[in-house]
Amino acid sequence: MSKDNLDDLDRKILDVIQSDFPIAHRPYAEIAVKIGSTEDEVFARVVKMRDTGLIRRIGANFQSAKLGFVSTLCAAKVPADKLESFIEAVNAIPGVTHNYEREHEYNIWFTLISPSREEAAKTLKEIETREGIPILNLPATRLFKIKVDFPMVDE
Repeated sequence: MSKDNLDDLDRKILDVIQSDFPIAHRPYAEIAVKIGSTEDEVFARVVKMRDTGLIRRIGANFQSAKLGFVSTLCAAKVPADKLESFIEAVNAIPGVTHNYEREHEYNIWFTLISPSREEAAKTLKEIETREGIPILNLPATRLFKIKVDFPMVDE
């Protein structure tokens, strides 16, 4: 499913769930009321968009610093023959929020959220030791967060 296959109802659903997903016992019923549909129809469409990969996940985004956590951007120069095992090791860490490959000398980049700088350093050291690849640790010192929504319905 691509954005070109979406009808107006799909687009309305996506507009709501991007930044205004209801925290409620029956969130799809609340979305249905907002957009003039039914709970069953909204839920079925969300399931279809998830099954086709248009929706990757539905979940909360937290400001980790306000919860007492620290964030660090990490980069590594990973040889092609170690790429798969390194990526698996990084993806297994519960605090990794992003992990992606770039065409650059530092070809793997990921973001790690941890309870403390010490805990982040310990986690990174464990990966370095296990995988034999040094990791560049670039701790966040200032937040530059922007809100990104993709408007689906023309106002």
